[in-house]
Parts: sequence; C-alpha cells; structure tokens
Amino acid sequence: MTRERTVWLRADDAVGDWDERRRRITAGLEAGVDWVVVDERDVSKVRELGDVQVAAFRSDADVDVVGGNDESSGEPDATLVGKDGEGDGTVDLPSDFSGSADLTTLRRSDGRADGSFVRIFDEEYESFAAEAARDADYLLVAAEDWTIIPLENLIARVGEETTLVAGATTADEAQTAFETLEIGADGVLLDTSDPDEIRATCEARDEAAREQLELQTATVTEIERVGSADRVCVDTGSMMTDDEGMLVGSMSRGLFFVHAETADSPYVASRPFRVNAGAVHAYVRNPEGGTNYLSELSSGDEVQIVSTDGKTREAVVGRAKIERRPMFRVSAEVETAEGTDRVETLLQNAETIKVATPDGRKAVTDLAAGDELLVYYEDVARHFGESVEESIIEK
Repeated sequence: MTRERTVWLRADDAVGDWDERRRRITAGLEAGVDWVVVDERDVSKVRELGDVQVAAFRSDADVDVVGGNDESSGEPDATLVGKDGEGDGTVDLPSDFSGSADLTTLRRSDGRADGSFVRIFDEEYESFAAEAARDADYLLVAAEDWTIIPLENLIARVGEETTLVAGATTADEAQTAFETLEIGADGVLLDTSDPDEIRATCEARDEAAREQLELQTATVTEIERVGSADRVCVDTGSMMTDDEGMLVGSMSRGLFFVHAETADSPYVASRPFRVNAGAVHAYVRNPEGGTNYLSELSSGDEVQIVSTDGKTREAVVGRAKIERRPMFRVSAEVETAEGTDRVETLLQNAETIKVATPDGRKAVTDLAAGDELLVYYEDVARHFGESVEESIIEK
C-alpha cells in the first residue's frame, strides 16, 4: 500500500485580488486539487465555486473559535496560524518557543487552530516548524530559496500524526517533495496560477500515490471448456490503453492479467473502457490492495487498472454487466520460493478476451498448454478481500 498524497493550492490575498484568486481556484478545481488555502473571508466564496476542502488562515491568532469572528465567512475544514505572525517572519520568533503566540493556539481536536504555516528562513525556523508539528494536524512549510535538506530534516522529525505539506511553485518541485528521502512529503502547497503546472502537479500526486506491482509469468498447464456461467464485463469511466487491463482470478493469491478491449476485431468494435473479466465468483484487485468479487461491483465502485509493466491507477466503475456465456477454465503454474503453485480462473470463450504474455497479448481462444502469461502472485490468504495470515485451501 502507498501513502495518500495531497495538493494544497495557495489562494490567499498574497496571490492578488479576488479575480486572480478566483481564476487560480477554478483552475485548481478543474485539475483536481485536494485543498484550497485562503483567508477566512473567502471561505464561502470558495464553497460557491466547487466542492473542495478549504483551509483558512486565521485573521486573529488569539481567537479560539474555528472560523473566526465573522460567522458569514463560512467554516473551513481546517484553520491555520502562522501568516502575519511568527510563522512567516512578520513577528520575530521568541527566544523560547513555548511562549509563542502561534504555537499556543495549536491544539489537536479542541476547537483551536488545526495547522501551522511556517516559512523556512534558517535552522531556527526549521526548529520552530518541528515544534509546531507537535500539536498540529497539518504543517505547511515554504521557503523563498527552497533546498532539500530542510525538507529531509522535517520528514525525519515530524511524526505520523501530522500531515507535512511542502511548498512548491512547479510540478517538478512537487515531484521532488513527494520523493524526498523515499518517504516524501504528505502533500505540497502549490503557489502558481499556471493551469498547466497545477494540472501537472495533480498528475505528479497521482503518480506518487500509485502502487507498483511486480508481475511474473505463469505457465499454462490446462485450458478446457467448462460450459456456461455468469460472466462480468466491467465497464469503467476511464479509457484504457493497449497495455492496460485488470487482475482477476479464481484464487486470491494468483490473479491473471486480462486486457481491456482496446483492439478492434472483425466481430466487434473496440471498447477501451471495458474489461471482460470473468465469472461472477472471481476476484478483482482494487486500489486499496484488496480484492472484490466481480459479482459485488456496481456503479461508483473503484477498481484497479494495471499495465503490463505493473503500473497502477484507479478507475470508477460505470456499470457491471452480467450475462450467461460459455467459459474456459484456465489453469497455470507459478514458480514460488516454496516451489510450484497452481492458480486458475474462468474466462469467457471468445476471441475478444485477451491475456498478456511476454510476447504480447493473446486471445484466450488461442491459448494452449505450455504458453506463458502474466499473473500477480502473492502468497496470502484473504478474508472478505483483506489479506490474513491463515491457511486456506483453494481448488
């Protein structure tokens, strides 16, 4: 499993007038940012533009009521201190951090500020940021001349209870923040009005959050006609490429790579949003690393799309189409650390259903014993889709 990554778009009055802020926020909403960071007075305006989480800089660090004094401003999802205070250098840091006005307003889950914004000018501000993280749910850090070392130090010092958000002005900087020390920042505070950079940053977030799977080959030992069964076509809300598909199988430990229907045939037009996945009993892998039965899928669920090189992404199910069709049973052997293991699945008897082999896609109707195909194998048992440490026999 990978960590969740987030993009926070800065859109407070440091950006410009409301028209400029609105254009930036609109570009962020279209790109799919997770948070918009504004001043308190703009919270309601952001709500009117779209559905997104809103973090607000408090106008008065001494006010203990979330949302500030102006009830008409709307209530943010998170309240921040540090702007126009000690966090951004407007007020000098005290010699003793324990007496800091910014830090004393940070308390977890008691109605005070949820997070802190700190600009990293030097080692003292780096220490101040680490101190703020002790009582903050969110720590947003930025710098004029950002270097990797302070971010590395903060990643090492900030606990898992605090979401660390690093400043960035470009998608390249955001990607570096996500990859620093291999762990990476939990999010980035993006300060740009360029729609292309905002979109690219959201793409970098998605890429950083995606699971990379190691697929291996299995050798077909048997393929036989087994009569008809209820088969499931999974139609997603996403277009898939020629090297993408889903992982499905009768046994949770060994899932077969089944291609999306991206290829034209003499019999049917391509449907690149569809995977003809198998019988209703089969497992399909989901973005959380667990499995669902194909029969469980319905509109709005998420499934994992996988490429032949193991890259993953998520897709929303548009519909699951169940029809009775003639089937093949495909059985294959996988080499494991303990020896050879058998895995199998049921796939529709049709030339449009293709599996992945080391030499490219191959129709299930052309499979023969001795052929190699791609599978994802993990030696675990599953209970309600979750991996468990117990002995289960599947046959």
